[in-house]
Amino acid sequence: MRESRAKERLTLARQRHRLPQVAKRLAAGELSYGYATTVAESVARLDDADCGQAEAVLLEMADQGFSAGKVAAFGQRIRDVIAERDGNEDAPDEDSKRGYAKSWITTTLSLDGGRYVKGWLNPEDAAIWDGTLAPLAKPAGPEDRRDVGERTAAALSSVLAGGHKASKVTVICDLETLTGGNAPARLTDGTPIPAAQARRIALAAGVSALLLGRGNTPLYLGYRERFASAAQRQVLETLYPSCAVRGCEMPGTLCEVDHVGGWALGKSPTDIDRLALTCGWHNRFKHTSPDQIQITKDPDGRYVYRLLPPADARPRTGGNGPPLDWAA
Repeated sequence: MRESRAKERLTLARQRHRLPQVAKRLAAGELSYGYATTVAESVARLDDADCGQAEAVLLEMADQGFSAGKVAAFGQRIRDVIAERDGNEDAPDEDSKRGYAKSWITTTLSLDGGRYVKGWLNPEDAAIWDGTLAPLAKPAGPEDRRDVGERTAAALSSVLAGGHKASKVTVICDLETLTGGNAPARLTDGTPIPAAQARRIALAAGVSALLLGRGNTPLYLGYRERFASAAQRQVLETLYPSCAVRGCEMPGTLCEVDHVGGWALGKSPTDIDRLALTCGWHNRFKHTSPDQIQITKDPDGRYVYRLLPPADARPRTGGNGPPLDWAA
């Protein structure tokens, strides 16, 4: 049993004798387990007199259709009011004692290796949260059927993996441009930069040379490294202005590094010519639905991913002939 579930059961068992109406209605099937544990946790630190009144109020809220979360929040408010009345600063639980000035997060490890996350962000940190995750939590396209919670979790994973970090401004140019040539430079999104301006930028900024090997494919890490290096990511952001999936407009600086052949399958080393940039959603879609991704290379050596319909919706060709009954 997961730790959080065990705590719920233990709390309910300890409080049942103080919650006669909750115990009766739970046994009769008139009250859900979720509401019962919520009420039990809300009254755990109240004396018997306050417990009886709180039970009645919280059950009334449950009967009126308030969610378990709303009931829990009101139970927290009851504890705060009683603590203020009694002048007892120790009455609120650990979460409440933190107050609203400081942000906090706690996590609980589940048996299958996942984590439950609980916390509070003050307004300043909430603004950072929204500003960082909101752009990443947008639907990746019409085929993205995840709800907001799932997209937010994927966005958070992308941030933790470093996929949200925009690299320093990268100006791409030939050596001749830096030594007096007239060929324009460009940014990673294709924006042209006049040669003279590129030289001024080079004089005022740090210059990091990307040493290219045979076929303009630098930085081979092989199977020894699971994650792409910062230098590899810089190269990929130069090559991929957006997600490698055709039609996806997620900027490359907000994408994740994808092993084209699949790292878990042992087919794709962490070599620069076996990596591409994909948004978090398409990266996971490629892993779970490999038969719905077609991978090719464009003339510049970049990988291009195309989404395919499910296998049962693909055209029947009748041998080597043209499609018979399906069109995109």
